[in-house]
Amino acid sequence: MENQNTSASVTSSGRGQNKLFVGAVILIVLSYYLGFKQGVKGYVYDPKEFKIVNQSDTPKTVDYGLLWQAIDQVNKKYIEGAIDPQKTLYGAVSGAVGAVGDPYTEFFPPKAKEDFKTALAGSFDGIGAEIGKKDGLITIIAPLEDSPAKKAGILAKDIIVKVNGESTDGWSTEDTVSKIRGPKGTEVTLTIFREGRTQVFDVTIKRDKIEIKSVRWEIKEVGEQKKKIATITMSRFGDDTGPLFNKAVQEVLSQGAQGIILDLRNNPGGYLQTAVQLASLWVKEGDIVVTEARSQADSVKYTSTGPNKLAGIKTVVLINGGSASASEILSGALKDHNLARLIGEKSFGKGSVQELVDLQGGSAVKVTVAKWITPGGKNLNHDGLVPDIEVKLTEQDIKDGKDPQMEKAVEEISK
Repeated sequence: MENQNTSASVTSSGRGQNKLFVGAVILIVLSYYLGFKQGVKGYVYDPKEFKIVNQSDTPKTVDYGLLWQAIDQVNKKYIEGAIDPQKTLYGAVSGAVGAVGDPYTEFFPPKAKEDFKTALAGSFDGIGAEIGKKDGLITIIAPLEDSPAKKAGILAKDIIVKVNGESTDGWSTEDTVSKIRGPKGTEVTLTIFREGRTQVFDVTIKRDKIEIKSVRWEIKEVGEQKKKIATITMSRFGDDTGPLFNKAVQEVLSQGAQGIILDLRNNPGGYLQTAVQLASLWVKEGDIVVTEARSQADSVKYTSTGPNKLAGIKTVVLINGGSASASEILSGALKDHNLARLIGEKSFGKGSVQELVDLQGGSAVKVTVAKWITPGGKNLNHDGLVPDIEVKLTEQDIKDGKDPQMEKAVEEISK
C-alpha cells in the first residue's frame, strides 16, 4: 500500500470506524516571522533577539530562538537564494516530530495525509506494499496479495536501501512513500537488502492501480472424510473488512464448515475496532480482547461484544513477519483464550497505538499514544507473537509454488 504503517500502520488502529486512531497529542507548530504565517497561539516571535516568549506549559529551559536563527541565516546566505518558507516549515515540524525517536510518530504534509487516508480505504496508485521503519531502517512490512510488489518478488522484512538510486538513509516513511508512489504504468526501482543474502539487489516494479478487497474466502473439502474447511484470507483491517468478514461468516455457518484457517500473513493491521469486532466472533462476550496501556496507571480494556458464533469451530491462524498491529491483536486474543493455534513465523511486533491528529493547512501528525497488551499479558510492541507451530516459508518455496505453512494448517485443522 506504500502506506505509513497503521498502521497502521496505520499503523495504525483506532477506537472506532469513524476515527483512524486513538489517543491525544499536543504538537506545537512554530511559525517564522519573515515568511511564515502565525503559528500556534501562545508563541510570539521577537525579530530583534530571536527569542520565543513562552506562554504555555512548554519547559522554559527550551529556547526556540535557535530555530529561527538557523532559518534566518540559511535564508540570508544560501547560495541558491531564498528558501521556500512552506517547505522549510514542513521540514522543521517533520524534524521536530522525528526527534521523538519513534518510527510510528511522524508528521504528514497535506498530500501525505490524503495518501495515508486513501491507502486505508484500499484504492491508490502504487506498488501495493506496506512500508514502515524497523530498527531505524525503511522496511517492507507486507506486500499485498496480487499486488505489483508481490508479483515482483518483494517479501515482508525486505529492507529498502535505495529508491531509483537514491539512498533511503535518513528518510522517513513518508519520504519513502512519496518516492515510490506514482502514476499507473510507470516504473520504480527498489534496491533491496534481504536477510540471508550477502549483497543487495535491484527490483524494478511497474506501478498499477491498487484496489484490493480486504477479505477473501473459500470453502473446500479436504481429506478422505471430505471435511469442510474454510480459508479466510485478510489483507488489512480497513473500511470494507467488517461487512466482507460478516459475509464470510454467514457462508461458513450456512455450509457447515468444520474448521477455519484464518490467514493473517502479510496483514499490516488497520482499525482497532475491526480487530475487536472480529475477535468477538470467537471470544466469549465480556472477556478481554486487548488492553490499551498508556501507563501503568492508565489503561483501557477492550472486551468482546459477542456473539461468539465461531467459538465452536476449530480454528488455526497463519502469521508471519508481515503480520502486524491489528493482526497481532486478533491473533493474540484467540491464542490467549485457547480458541486457536498459531502457525507460521514470528509476527512483526508492532503493538502500539497511533492517533492521527489534524493540524492547520491540511497537514496532520500521527503519534504513538499507547501500547497493546494481549489478554495473557503479552506486550505486543517490538516482541511480536511466537507461533505455536513454527513453519518457514522460503524463497525457494515461493518460486516452486509451494506453501508449507498452509499445508501445515490444513493438516492441523484436519486432525
